[in-house]
Amino acid sequence: MYAIPLTENAELRMLEPWQDAEFLAHIDRARANTDPWIPWASRSTDLESARATLQNFADKQAADSGRIYGIWRDGILIGGVMFVQFDAKRGNCEIGVWAEPAGEGHGLISASVRHLIAYAFGERGMHRVEWWNSAGNTRSRAVAQRMGMHLDGTLREQSLYQGVRHDMEIWSLLAHEWQGAQDAA
Repeated sequence: MYAIPLTENAELRMLEPWQDAEFLAHIDRARANTDPWIPWASRSTDLESARATLQNFADKQAADSGRIYGIWRDGILIGGVMFVQFDAKRGNCEIGVWAEPAGEGHGLISASVRHLIAYAFGERGMHRVEWWNSAGNTRSRAVAQRMGMHLDGTLREQSLYQGVRHDMEIWSLLAHEWQGAQDAA
C-alpha cells in the first residue's frame, strides 16, 4: 500500500471511501478542531455522509482536481492533508489540513504539507500553491508561515459558520520560492 513515513511511528496514506467508518470515528474525535474551519467536517456525521466526503475526493482524484490523505500515528487516523483544489492546466492548487487533538504538536501536519508541496512543484510542475485559513485559526496560519508562504490578502467576512462571518486569509507559495528555500537548505 502507498505510504510515506513521517516519523518512526507515523505515516501519510491515501484516504479512500472504504475507510468511511475509521474516517467517521476520527472526525468525531476531531469535530471540535475541524468544524469551524473545514466545511465537509460538519457534514460528515454518519457513515453515509462520511463515505460521501471520501467519495467526493476519490472523484476529484480521478479527475486530477483534488486528493485527500490521512495521517496515521501508531495505526490510528489522527489527521490529514488534502489538495482542496488541483488545477494542473493553470498550475495552481490549494492545500488544506486538519487534525484531532492527538495529532497536534508532533510536526506531522507540517511534514505532510511539505510532501504535498514537493509533489505539487517537483512532480506535477505546479506554479502556485495556495493556503486558505480563517483569520481566527492561528494554528493554520502558523503552518503557512512555517512553509514560507506569503500572505496575499484577507477576504473580509468571506466565510459563514454558525451564523457568524469570518475573515479568510489567503497565503501562497510560488515554485521558484520553494526551490530557492530548498537550495538554501
